[in-house]
Amino acid sequence: MALEIKQSLRLSQQLVMTPQLQQAIKLLQLNRMELAEVVNQELMENPILEELTETPDGENTPSPEETAQNNADPEMDQRRDEDAFLKPATKEEQLVSGKDDFNWESYVEDFNSNSSSAPSMREINEDLPSFENALTKTTSLEDHLMWQLSMTALRPEEQKLGELVIGNLSDDGYLIANLEDLAREAGIEMEDAEEVLKIVHNFDPVGVGSRNLQECLSIQAKFMQPRQPLVETIIEKHLSDLERRNYQGISKALQIPYEKVVEATKLIMELEPKPGRSFMTNDTHYITPDIYVYKVGDEFVIVLNEDGMPKLRISPYYKNILAGIGKSSDGKTTKEYVQEKLRSAVWLIRSIHNRQKTIYKVTDAIVKRQRDFFEKGVQHLKPMILKDVANDIGMHESTISRVTTNKYVHTPVGIFELKYFFNSSISAADGTDALASEAVKEKIRQMVTKEDVKNPLSDQKIVELLRNENIEIARRTVAKYRDMLGILSSGKRKKII
Repeated sequence: MALEIKQSLRLSQQLVMTPQLQQAIKLLQLNRMELAEVVNQELMENPILEELTETPDGENTPSPEETAQNNADPEMDQRRDEDAFLKPATKEEQLVSGKDDFNWESYVEDFNSNSSSAPSMREINEDLPSFENALTKTTSLEDHLMWQLSMTALRPEEQKLGELVIGNLSDDGYLIANLEDLAREAGIEMEDAEEVLKIVHNFDPVGVGSRNLQECLSIQAKFMQPRQPLVETIIEKHLSDLERRNYQGISKALQIPYEKVVEATKLIMELEPKPGRSFMTNDTHYITPDIYVYKVGDEFVIVLNEDGMPKLRISPYYKNILAGIGKSSDGKTTKEYVQEKLRSAVWLIRSIHNRQKTIYKVTDAIVKRQRDFFEKGVQHLKPMILKDVANDIGMHESTISRVTTNKYVHTPVGIFELKYFFNSSISAADGTDALASEAVKEKIRQMVTKEDVKNPLSDQKIVELLRNENIEIARRTVAKYRDMLGILSSGKRKKII
């Protein structure tokens, strides 16, 4: 069969994700602090972009290049005005306008001047820990155990096994690797490995390196002075009964008075089930809201948090360079470079504006749909899905999902992630308006908080109480919500001591 080359012409349509579109989507997903990092990086890489600084009295400070240009050309101000983007008349127009010709400088200045009620970064920082505290380094569990291991007289292979054990501990202090595998890696017999592990068990904190809860508590019980044989026996043989609070069963099995079991249980409850707890890093993670929602009179006002966000503009210095470049080969190359950076800078500014506009519109739609929540609290949260907000503002559901990811809003009833407001619905018993799942969870949490600890509410009892409040819900759903809230079953919540 002969091979030949032919030319053909074909027309087709396809969707192409341009770099600019990818950048716009990426910016939409970022929270305020991540966006500030991206903007600062662009300021370093793109000479066309510059940050608009302000003097203490609030007046803009020109850059050194701009100052030089102004001195050389008294008509600079007029050309700068001609080069600027078209400025919308009001902040509201800026927030809802779909036009691309947008003055980012005017938007940020006008927005900041009209949002004096929002806390400044200085006010927010007053509650943050000091700089010295942020730099303080605490001793880790691994460092603490390694120091003790170095003080122990062991053979090289035993030392290696001890290091492997310490390196395979969970944050709680439990051994999460197979000891046989570690022994093989260290080149040591299993019998000797068990002895090395016992040495680690006796390190401070006592019980570290245990393979399960029973082993952890047994090790600690042996350090009690005086020794408590009953405590050790209950831990060794009746830990499952202890977990279920079956004290009567333990009393019957061991043929001892019920009061003795209660006394032993009190001692067991003083043991530490997580030996590594005291070495856990409990650094506070501070959340800086991306949006503030305030109630002014009978209306809710939405303010985007712009504290710490660089104010961007196109450098007039490079605009004039572009205008003065000749048509030589070198000038053509320079002009192409400047034009490319200019397009990139303009697209970044417009993408940031579109991001802010979209966040505002999504938050506004949420506030309108969840007004009862903002006025009365979590129990008045209504069912809402992504499609509801998408239809309200004329955008795709995937865009709403990106906007609400990892962004937090400060409301009159607390700080919440935007995704928090999207909930499935729980039907009302009489067929009236449904209730949001988060509101039902809050009702369950409050019921458990107020229950009698000696006679805690069962899942079926919670179902009945919710039905009395016109909420129709299955028992398995109550169990699922209880697990999500971190609430134990009624049997494990029962306290008779």
